[in-house]
Amino acid sequence: MLVKNNEDLYELLDSLLREPTEFWNTFYKDKEKNVPFFCDRPDEHLVKYIERQIIKPRKVLEIGCGNGRNAIYLAQKGCTVTAVDLSQRAIDWAKEQADVNNVNIQFVCENIFNLNLELQEFDYIYDSGCFHHLSPHRRVSYIQFINKYLKNNGYFSISAFKENGKYGGSSLSDKQYYMDRTLYGGLGYSKEKLQILFSEFQEIEIRDMQHNNLNRDEFGLEDFIVCIFKKV
Repeated sequence: MLVKNNEDLYELLDSLLREPTEFWNTFYKDKEKNVPFFCDRPDEHLVKYIERQIIKPRKVLEIGCGNGRNAIYLAQKGCTVTAVDLSQRAIDWAKEQADVNNVNIQFVCENIFNLNLELQEFDYIYDSGCFHHLSPHRRVSYIQFINKYLKNNGYFSISAFKENGKYGGSSLSDKQYYMDRTLYGGLGYSKEKLQILFSEFQEIEIRDMQHNNLNRDEFGLEDFIVCIFKKV
């Protein structure tokens, strides 16, 4: 590969560190395997943001939508939802679930950094587990992505591995991932790291994901960190 620009360089680094598309297609192949988020319940913090009217979104972009559980919840709340995932198997599953729940969602199978939604801006961007699978160099692209598709005064949320958590959350230095040529299943984040990375946005909340004493229609896991920011 001949590197001609920054995007070529990013794609070259992606090839060294990122799980290939086929990995995620295989991951979503067996719907019955014991994966905690292979369920039909939306994330607990998303439910709280909506019910407490912290956000009042009309037009939503979800990235890393998986089987569609959060996109379906948002559609049921009256939002116009575009949901994106890298895995075609995940998208197919999400479409099946959307049909069962009789909601209309625009599903797109694409790498978010290749996404081209012309002339579209969203009130809310929701990410449940995409960010912690990104290589360090893609944080730059991620913030550019948020700024491109999020309206001024819009909100975005992330759910990510905590450092050294039960389900993942490597806490190595950024340099070490490139030296080892692996992300060790996903990067871990602390409140302080998220504040530094998203310092250009207004922090609304950063906290641990709740996993005890949840309503039956909410999903939560220990050792995850959740946050919501506003574009101002």
